[in-house]
Amino acid sequence: MASTQLKAQLNDLLNSMFAMDFLDEQFKQLQMLEDGSCPGFISEVITIFCDDAERILSLITELLSKPVVDFEKVDAYVHQLKGSSSSVGAKRVALVCIKFRNVCQESDKEGCIATLHEIRREFDELNKKFRIMLQLEQQIQALDSKR
Repeated sequence: MASTQLKAQLNDLLNSMFAMDFLDEQFKQLQMLEDGSCPGFISEVITIFCDDAERILSLITELLSKPVVDFEKVDAYVHQLKGSSSSVGAKRVALVCIKFRNVCQESDKEGCIATLHEIRREFDELNKKFRIMLQLEQQIQALDSKR
């Protein structure tokens, strides 16, 4: 019974993430790759994405804190974040990355800082939801393995 309730919570969470455009069809493609032979695939992909995004956001923050900004480097990191966001289906983060790249091309430091805050907000919200999702999946696996 508890497993059924957790699965319903997980399903509701995912549905809300799609409805709020946190995720797109690419995430569904990833879900289809997970099967019995690789049950932790999604968890691993999400964990790698979140860790990598944190690292990239820290590097961008560091670059933007310097008196003279290397906008090409900032743009390269934003491009990397956009790619990884797109590959996991993190739609809102990827969309803000597109905006960020445009601001970088204008060499607008203040615009970059403002857009970095926007990406940080979007990523933090997505990361919270991903963490809840992973916790629910772990609880479901634990209950199912007891059977």
